[in-house]
Amino acid sequence: MRVDKDLVFDAADAGHRLDQALAARLPEFSRGRIQTWIEAGMVLVDGQPSRARTRMRGGEQVNVRATLEPLGCSEPEAVDFGLVFEDEHLLVIDKPAGLVVHPAAGNWHGTLLNGLLHREPALDRLPRCGIVHRLDKDTSGLLVVARTPLAHQSLTEQLRARTVKREYIALVAGELTTGGRIEAPIGRHPTRRTAMAVVPGGRPSMTDYRILARYPNLSLLAVQLLTGRTHQIRVHMAHLRHPLIGDSVYAGQPRSMRGLSDRAARALRQFPRQALHAVRLGLIHPAQGTAMSWEVPMAPDFGQLMEILEHEKQRTGNRCT
Repeated sequence: MRVDKDLVFDAADAGHRLDQALAARLPEFSRGRIQTWIEAGMVLVDGQPSRARTRMRGGEQVNVRATLEPLGCSEPEAVDFGLVFEDEHLLVIDKPAGLVVHPAAGNWHGTLLNGLLHREPALDRLPRCGIVHRLDKDTSGLLVVARTPLAHQSLTEQLRARTVKREYIALVAGELTTGGRIEAPIGRHPTRRTAMAVVPGGRPSMTDYRILARYPNLSLLAVQLLTGRTHQIRVHMAHLRHPLIGDSVYAGQPRSMRGLSDRAARALRQFPRQALHAVRLGLIHPAQGTAMSWEVPMAPDFGQLMEILEHEKQRTGNRCT
């Protein structure tokens, strides 16, 4: 695959290194890859090879004639995942719970990325093999993957501009009385290295939520991400003192099961993951410029839990509000 770009730098680029200025203009490619192109003579500044550290003055004509070599994201492996939509530019995935998105320590194999490469080896030429956002291992639902550099750049920009619509279904402890917005900065937990927390100086984070149903000591919510921080919904709901059911990291001590039958209480205690499902996804098509959206049913385990709770509601006469 070829990359052919003809750019004219302006005053905003003045003072920046060549690799910095190019990375800002070509956000779909990593700075490391751009540096490799510069070193290989694939980038000309005013018709001449240059160095990555050369400072720009503004007004330079920059020509990029590069070849997209495989990035070596990971090894292809046969991995099962649901496919909701595909065209030349996009793949929309219905990720099952328990599937890790990216290889990392402790999960180098059997990830969604491995499965994508098995299905489409050419994705190895895109940053992170086309994955532009992620879901936690034990969160199920919709995820979009870019198939082309154009799609990768467009989706990255849409995520940065917060125009990608992501809605989740979450079952949380406690009976909320109203919906609202959580605005609380999220950063690394001060003592638990693998956890996040609401902390002073964290990255600005916003989550909207509304109530779909109430059950004894439980609430079913529709949650919309306005930012995309690691574990954002889980951290924000725990901060609100309404943690997700089944969240082994952020839920703390088990909540009261008063008012529930033994069957319902047992189902809640045994639910093996956080009760969170990415149910809707909306974005602008990278090439067509049209609004597109998708919706998927709850994952089977989450759906079965909700059937038990609905039965409880009918048994006790409680109403959904």
